[in-house]
Parts: sequence; C-alpha cells; structure tokens
Amino acid sequence: MEPESLGQGAAPRPVVIDTNIVLDLLVFADPAVHALKPLLASGALRWIATAAMRVELERVLGYAQIVPRLAYYGLDAPQVLQAFDAQTCTVGAAQRAPTVCKDPDDQPFIDLAVQHGAILLSKDRAVLSLRKRLLALGVHAAPAIGALA
Repeated sequence: MEPESLGQGAAPRPVVIDTNIVLDLLVFADPAVHALKPLLASGALRWIATAAMRVELERVLGYAQIVPRLAYYGLDAPQVLQAFDAQTCTVGAAQRAPTVCKDPDDQPFIDLAVQHGAILLSKDRAVLSLRKRLLALGVHAAPAIGALA
C-alpha cells in the first residue's frame, strides 16, 4: 500500500496511532511522520482514538523526561491535547482482538485497529512482531506511514 494511494476517491481510511508516534507527530516533528501530516489534513486518513488513549497521552505528557522536551518546543500539555482533540475522531473502546500483544499497554491500539480495519502506526516491537497476524485481520501495522507496502 503506497501512501499516495490512500484515500484517492474512497472513504478515508481509519488510522490508529500509538502514543510514541503521537508524540513524534504533535511534539517532536519527527521526519518519520512527515508523510502522515498531509494525509490527516486532507482527510485521506481518519485518525481514530478512544478516550482512554487521550488519558494515556495526558499521563505521558506529564512524565519528567517529556516536560522539558515540551518546553524546548515551546509547547505545554494543554496545547498538545488540544491538537490531539482537533485531529482525532473519538470512538468507543473496542472488543478484545483475536491477536494478543505481549505488552498489555499496546493491546487497546491493536483492538481498535482490528475492530475498524485500520492502519496501525506503532514503533513498539511487541506490536510490530504481530504484523503478519494483524495483516490477516485486515490491519496494516508499521512504524511509519511510508513503511507500508
């Protein structure tokens, strides 16, 4: 799947983005997420998240190692949460997927992606090790949108 082919003449494809990539997108401006921004802005991708995912992001934004990084980029937690709220479509929590992750913190992202047949963006090794099983369930998992094949 090429990023350029996403959403051309079709309904927006749902995407689930784990917290580390959310930080890359909304705080760190990581070049690895550069291709994701226009796909979200154009509506080619529809970022879906649950209320619990927002709570997790809020918790992470308070971590001692993250607060100084926010300040470095001239941001604070409320600004990042506002950007998250503006770009996400909040949906209900998903039922447990047949594929189970070794890391229980990552399971809600997998569950949501499976329920919605979404792209799952994650850098977590435990998630990425499940790529083949997730693909069989209609979920493309990758560390970046450009890594989807």
